[in-house]
Amino acid sequence: MKVLVLCGPESSGKSWLSGEIQQHFGGVVVAEYVRHFIDQECRDTCYADIGPIARGQLAWEDQARQQAPELLILDTHLLSNMLWSHALFQGCPAWLEQALLARHYDLHLLLSPQGVGWVADGQRSQPDLRDRQAFFDDSLNWLQKHRQPLQIIDGDWPARSAAALSAVQRLLDGKQPDCATEC
Repeated sequence: MKVLVLCGPESSGKSWLSGEIQQHFGGVVVAEYVRHFIDQECRDTCYADIGPIARGQLAWEDQARQQAPELLILDTHLLSNMLWSHALFQGCPAWLEQALLARHYDLHLLLSPQGVGWVADGQRSQPDLRDRQAFFDDSLNWLQKHRQPLQIIDGDWPARSAAALSAVQRLLDGKQPDCATEC
């Protein structure tokens, strides 16, 4: 099983690309649990919600891992929960990073906010490109610090799709990103 994670700021195409990748290669997609949580609770999140949201994301991921598909596509993972917790509440439960580092991910596609516009959807909260770029930079810094395999995806929608599909094909062919330039 290859485990692929789409990460980066809101409105950069993670959910859309998850669908594109699944349509092209098959596999199982794990959605973003926090969206389900907000829809269920009908309110903004608070710091006390960070743990339950993270546990929900992990439970969805674990359920999909048990299916052992050839390709597991994660629309997000705990990195997003950690970064949002810090951005919104200036802190984060320490166990989130430990849980994230305890899991294996074969490739992170880190989506840049550059080249595509922000789209409001009732849950997004960073219309300012500078905020989304800071989230991207924080994601990149964490992934590089922890030597996680990654490839940056940018450009317009067709360019993102082409780059993501190419990266996944390389992953499925057993070719990892060159950590000297991409990790």
